[in-house]
Amino acid sequence: MDLATVDHLLTTTRSVRKRLDLSRPVESELIERCLEIAIQAPSGSDRQGWHFVVITDPALKLGVAELYRKSYWAYAANRSSSVRAALVSSSDYLAEHMHEVPALVLFCYEGRPEQPAPATQAGFYGSILPAAWSFMLALRARGVGSAWTTLHLPYEQETADLLGMPPNLTQAVLLPVAYFTGDDFKPAARQPAAERTHWNGWGRRREGV
Repeated sequence: MDLATVDHLLTTTRSVRKRLDLSRPVESELIERCLEIAIQAPSGSDRQGWHFVVITDPALKLGVAELYRKSYWAYAANRSSSVRAALVSSSDYLAEHMHEVPALVLFCYEGRPEQPAPATQAGFYGSILPAAWSFMLALRARGVGSAWTTLHLPYEQETADLLGMPPNLTQAVLLPVAYFTGDDFKPAARQPAAERTHWNGWGRRREGV
């Protein structure tokens, strides 16, 4: 295994917005292959209760995008002024062009996490979100970008009605999928992990550091 390649993939898989190629279709076979990779992710008690709704029909994409935009602009109206201008610009762009993305992939899981206990919530979403991240990595390795979005969820029921989904599914994340423009991505600016790492108790550094 080439660790340099793996490390590059893991550190340069971004939420892609402005660099999504809206004019180039994404092959159905590519999406299906990446989903086959995604289902190798862990799920609680190995239940594998995931379902993936791939949306390529223009009318359905427009319907989902309109629900996303309705939620997004409400969120944007109250957005903190501390949010970086570049992020605001790219997020606005995605909201405006969501319906033009070649495919939308909605990750869902069987059941409804109505119990608010942290352990219940962690176990439930921990059974579907790793699959979504694996899907993003598999896309990235094939020159395809995606963006992690959840802002349609205030209209989860309306989305379910639009797509004819059963009531026992919980929608977790919506990924717009398209080939990306340009050659590559760089690691994002992050605080060093050591500044956020605690060894053998809160606030303790590793011995010798």
